[in-house]
Formats: sequence, C-alpha cells, structure tokens
Amino acid sequence: MRKALVVGIDYYEKISKLHGCVNDAYSVKSVLERHGDGSLNFGINLMTSTGEDSQITRKELKNQVQELFKDDSDIALFYFAGHGYIESTGGHLISSDCEDGDDGFPLDELLTIANNSPAKSKIIILDSCHSGIAGTPSATGNNALLAEGITILTASSATQYAQEKDGSGVFTRLLVDALSGGASNLVGDITPGSIYAHIDQSLGPWEQRPIFKTNVRNFTTLRKVQPPIQLSDLKQITELFSDPSIEFQLDPSFEPDSDAPLDENTDKFSILQKFNRINLVVPVGEDHMYYAAMNSKSCKLTVLGAHYWNLVDSDRI
Repeated sequence: MRKALVVGIDYYEKISKLHGCVNDAYSVKSVLERHGDGSLNFGINLMTSTGEDSQITRKELKNQVQELFKDDSDIALFYFAGHGYIESTGGHLISSDCEDGDDGFPLDELLTIANNSPAKSKIIILDSCHSGIAGTPSATGNNALLAEGITILTASSATQYAQEKDGSGVFTRLLVDALSGGASNLVGDITPGSIYAHIDQSLGPWEQRPIFKTNVRNFTTLRKVQPPIQLSDLKQITELFSDPSIEFQLDPSFEPDSDAPLDENTDKFSILQKFNRINLVVPVGEDHMYYAAMNSKSCKLTVLGAHYWNLVDSDRI
C-alpha cells in the first residue's frame, strides 16, 4: 500500500495569498498517481485551498497528516506547498486560518507523527519557506532526529525563502521533472536520493538550496518510468565483457555496412552501440563505435558501465 497526502494552499485569510501552490499540488498528484507505463502507483488524498470556501485549517491539516501516517503502509508520502514560518522554537506549516505564523502546524509535531508511524517508509517533501529546519527539533539543539525509514526533502534551508516562478514553485517544478524521468536510473527507478541529486544539480550556489535528510537502510522507489535500455539488453553486459576491466575487440564484421558482416557479430555490436549511447561503453582510439569496428579497434566499459556490470553480475538488477 502506497499512500500520499498532497497539499497546496494558495488562499490565506489574514496573511498574503500565494498563486502557484495549488498548481504545484495538482502537478505532484498527476505525476505520483501512476507509473510511467500507466499502472497505479500512489493512492492520493489531494487537499487544495483556492478561496474562502476551500480553506484548509490547521486542525484539518493535522488530522489528515495523522491519517496518512497511522497505517503500516509500504510508503506514506506527505507533500506540502504553501507558506512556511520559522521562529526560535521551530518551524511551522501555515494553514489558511493562520493569523501570523506561530499558530501554524509545527514541524516538530509533524516529525513526531512521522517518527511514530508504523509505515515502512515515510517521505516528507516541503515546498515552503524555511522548510529546511524540518527534522531538527529545537530541543535537540537543531540536530536531526529521524526515526529509521524517514526521508525529508525541502525546497530551501531554514534561513531561505522558497521561490515561485511563472506560477509554480522552483523546487516543485524540478521535483516533477525528476519524477517524470529526469532522476531515473538505467532500470527506470526514481528514488528520493536521485530526486535530490537532480534538484541539487539544477540549482546554483546563489539560489535556494534544497535540503535532504534521511535515515534509511536503502532507498525506496517512488516511481518507475520507461528505462533508456531494455533490461534484457542491459543484462548482456556480463556476457559481452567477462570482466569489467577488459576491452572488447572489434573488427569490420561487427559493422552491418561493412563488406563482410557476420550476423552474430552485428547483433553484439547493436547492443554495444546501445551501451555507448547511455555512456556504459566507449570506443578505444576512435571517436565513434563505427570507426572502432571498421578500423579493428576495441571498446571498453566506462566507470558507469563497470558499476552496472557489477550490479548485473551480483544479481542486484
């Protein structure tokens, strides 16, 4: 069972309204609810506030967070887009009925609920100002206090604002890009770690800095997409290279357009070219695989190729 609570608040009764959080919530819901092949992924509870008649109160927000984390789900994921607030006693998520900020939903309380959850994997994703303080209760001297199985990903540090651009949060746009495939590995898995790497690399040192905190033994897959290479092809890497350090010798018989191609060799060369396109293999002494074959050169595994060779060899994929 995979559950997600997705919250976007644009409407605030007594503080400044926002304009992109509801759009962000819908975008996150859309990308999370199904895998790349259309199969079901998360069962999603979507809460949005666009006006007075759809306010999300602090009590409602807390109740739904408790509902999310009360079961022994495989994954319980909480996403929030809206105002955030920080003071000396900690941070808060601001609901529609808040008057100033410290009357919001405390991040320390959110952490306590998640820490006590029987869910196997707890994911908290926050696109709000000062959200980087999440997971570091003031009572611990701002040291992280995460139970096993918890991962927190935030749009900015405790001292930074979360920026909006063109009707969407900068962080959430990158998050959706990552979940759409930008953070996929070669077997189509997207994990919290790969999502953070994608967002981190996309933001410069002078921009808001995403924060990543985790206490897990291994990353869970949040979404699967179409991989850049078929698994059956990828697994041939250990057949073509008996050891990751050796070079694979080529000659013109591997190239279909040569004078004397051999079917067995052209089939192998087709796989090697697929490996080359995804940076698992590079030609030796030539710029292109075609010339490596025609000039009887060789090809070898890259560092990434050696990594996937080891994964296949150890039955990790």
